[in-house]
Amino acid sequence: MISKSIIKLTILFTLTCFFQMQGQVLPYNGDPDVSFETARKLAFNEQRKQAQDTLVNILKKYPDYHDIRSFLGSTYAWDGDYKKARKEFAYVIEKAPENIENWIAAIKNESWSGANYDALEMSKTALKIFPNNPEITLLKATALKNTNNPIEAQSTVKEIIKKHPENQEAKDFLKSDENTLRTNTIGVRTAVDLYSEVFDPMQYHTLSYGKKTKYGSIIGKLNFNRRFNENGTQVEIDMYPKITKGLYAYVNVGFANTFLFPDLRYGAELYKSLPHSLEISAGFRTLQYSKTTNIYTGSIGWYTGNSYWSLRPYFTPNDEGVSTSAALNYRKYRQNADNYISLLFSTGVSPEVNQFIFDTNDASIINLKTQRLNIGYFFTTAKEKNAWGAQFEIAHQEIIFNPDNYFWIYSFILSWDLKFK
Repeated sequence: MISKSIIKLTILFTLTCFFQMQGQVLPYNGDPDVSFETARKLAFNEQRKQAQDTLVNILKKYPDYHDIRSFLGSTYAWDGDYKKARKEFAYVIEKAPENIENWIAAIKNESWSGANYDALEMSKTALKIFPNNPEITLLKATALKNTNNPIEAQSTVKEIIKKHPENQEAKDFLKSDENTLRTNTIGVRTAVDLYSEVFDPMQYHTLSYGKKTKYGSIIGKLNFNRRFNENGTQVEIDMYPKITKGLYAYVNVGFANTFLFPDLRYGAELYKSLPHSLEISAGFRTLQYSKTTNIYTGSIGWYTGNSYWSLRPYFTPNDEGVSTSAALNYRKYRQNADNYISLLFSTGVSPEVNQFIFDTNDASIINLKTQRLNIGYFFTTAKEKNAWGAQFEIAHQEIIFNPDNYFWIYSFILSWDLKFK
């Protein structure tokens, strides 16, 4: 008589073999064109998983059937699986860069995933292969709009209409994109610093007006500070002129008649776009109190998907040598450049950004040891007419009159911008 243990082992072995056979996918031996058509019908009838399984199975035997691979990527994009879609589109574009449909699908995938900077770079690359193609140019305009370049987006669409006056999609883009036409901005920013000891709260307020033009942006500011029981104001102008493709500048000048601000401040910086979504800059700031302080700075920025990283050092010559400080900034974008979460960490004191400064020629202040962490959340409302921001910052700063001892600074910052035509 067969023992119960042997019977149990036999049943277990049989079931294991059965499930292994069930899990195996038989090699594809059908007609790929017929199977492709079947998979398309399944995909368009909400049976996406079955369609994808069929397409993947075909590609195991016919890996360079680009239409099938591109359609597979599209099904992944429809399901929101943008990473898988990106892999398939990268393959077909590398193998068949002359196929415009692959480029269009790949750019849309980046746009749908919220990777607007990648969509912009990809559309620029595609336009080198397909110059003046209206569909790709429109995708570029969409990416420009979503990366906060509304004027350039608007002029790009107008070029489409100029060359293709019958293009209704381009006309609809201009008509529906009211935010692109909002080139004026009124803004308010308010902040307060709370100190763990020694000092009373300090207040900082800014009223601004900005105008975007095809030559760049210009922003006028009226800054008001209340510190050390004194009030003071400063008038300031920021400009961002466009010089040529991939090159623009920052120019700043400010005037005041109070010790709370420098009597005169000015500065300039050049920004240059590089391949692989990189950007570098170099410039200076000059602050005139009782004496003049020069600050040399620059930055390296990197856009990757929905993220942006930036590293900015500051070098301030003084009688004791050169003071250095640095700030590392990270932003995670959502649907456009006005909606993001930011993290910033800085170390050291820069006379340009540090608010606890009496006279920037005092080397002991410039060389203070400081660490700061800033967390911000920025979002829009009312069809993107209103842009809001809320930030919290905490700083650990050395006390000037008590070296090697520190106090804490807690900062709360709110901002609001109203955009209009």
